[in-house]
Amino acid sequence: MMVGLYETVGLIMMAAGALLLAFELVHPGALLLIPASVLIVGGVLLIFFPDVLLASPEGPILIVVAAAIAGIIEIPYYRWMSPGHLPMTSMPTTLIGREGIVVSEVLPNSLKGKVRIDSEVWSARSPVPIPAGTAVRVVGGEGVSVLVAPSSSPPTVAPGRDPLT
Repeated sequence: MMVGLYETVGLIMMAAGALLLAFELVHPGALLLIPASVLIVGGVLLIFFPDVLLASPEGPILIVVAAAIAGIIEIPYYRWMSPGHLPMTSMPTTLIGREGIVVSEVLPNSLKGKVRIDSEVWSARSPVPIPAGTAVRVVGGEGVSVLVAPSSSPPTVAPGRDPLT
């Protein structure tokens, strides 16, 4: 039994839609839910109901409905996949109370000192000299620098990582 042109095109559309859907599930955020849904619905209609898709106004309406439903599903899906998080950068005043490590000696009356707080390196000030490798706590901030004081807790460094890099 030979497969007709509509069935072949429908299978190709469904396969392309399934590939887009799989890609979206592996790499969320590619915004492929809507085109994947349209291809799958279009392929099903072309295989099982070619007259509805090609010879009646209901076919294009069903495609639009499929796209709308996919859009309605897509928004909460992306919110779930990418929950809210803190901004990637911080302001010095939002760091008060956080701990870090000195990566370049902090000297009084100088902004040459540097401290690492999480993944960010900040210019640091202190009323007392603080050598590199010392754990510090942020006690204030102004402009693009933080005011630090030596911390009573030892610096925390991931195993195998140089604390000064």
